[in-house]
Amino acid sequence: MSEAFPVITLARHGETAWSLSGQHTGLTDLPLTDRGVANAKALGERLRGISVAKVFTSPLQRAHKTAELAGFGAVAEVDGDLVEWDYGKYEGLTTPQIRAERPGWELFHDGCPGGETLEQVSARADRVIAKVRAVKGNVLIFSSGHILRVFAARWLGADPRLIGHYIILGTASVSELGYDRDWNKPVVRLWNETRHAV
Repeated sequence: MSEAFPVITLARHGETAWSLSGQHTGLTDLPLTDRGVANAKALGERLRGISVAKVFTSPLQRAHKTAELAGFGAVAEVDGDLVEWDYGKYEGLTTPQIRAERPGWELFHDGCPGGETLEQVSARADRVIAKVRAVKGNVLIFSSGHILRVFAARWLGADPRLIGHYIILGTASVSELGYDRDWNKPVVRLWNETRHAV
């Protein structure tokens, strides 16, 4: 490997009506709220000046629009593997609503009836990781909360069942993954920074 340490920056999309209300938003293609638009622009200010060799985005408008408003729309490559977890029958429901029907439910342990399994989401994350590791240079990714949490776990070689629940991501957040100084291990450099958000 080269002497430079590549950084993989993860940017979660700006606020939507459902992220605000806590509803699980998988494949429902919601637009950003006005605050989401403002925070996507603030995210662009936060990312200004970073050097990236490649930018990937989920095809869903909340991620793609965030990339555009942040100033990366023209160079962002849409990757279907970055789409959010398919929540199946739980789409549009909040966690308390799901737990009223299924006490103790946890997404990373129990999955969603009629939706994707954790193994399927992990396989998508692994495919993106393979693409990212083939890039010579820094990478920027725009996507949604749960797929990015699975991505981070898989980047570390960890089981998302063990850590996925514990690594939350706010809307318009910035996180960074990379390697330790000896290139021996993938690491988390920064997680869930939202100071730029309004």
